[in-house]
Amino acid sequence: QVQLVESGGGLVQPGGSLRLSCAASGFTFSSFHMSWYRQAPGKQRELVASISRGGITNYITSVKGRFTISRDNVRETVYLQMNSLEPEDTAVYYCRRVGDSATIPWGQGTQVTVSS
Repeated sequence: QVQLVESGGGLVQPGGSLRLSCAASGFTFSSFHMSWYRQAPGKQRELVASISRGGITNYITSVKGRFTISRDNVRETVYLQMNSLEPEDTAVYYCRRVGDSATIPWGQGTQVTVSS
């Protein structure tokens, strides 16, 4: 079955960097557009970035110029490089196939905490 396992989160000071990874299995990774979401405490889950099968990327305004989404179709992994982190970036981060229905369970996510 579809499995997406996120990793790489942690505690970082404002201005710091983290690189998140999402290892995929159970489906043909190269055939899917992929995305990263995040959910901050008390807020709804939001789409942060997406990458097409061909590598075209999109970002929400608040992370443009700071975050970079990428993919490795050989390793079947999608990455999120996060630079110049801000306290507002604190959230649990999830990866997801673009277009998956709500019936597909979310992964466990990885916690990112930006604090001094």
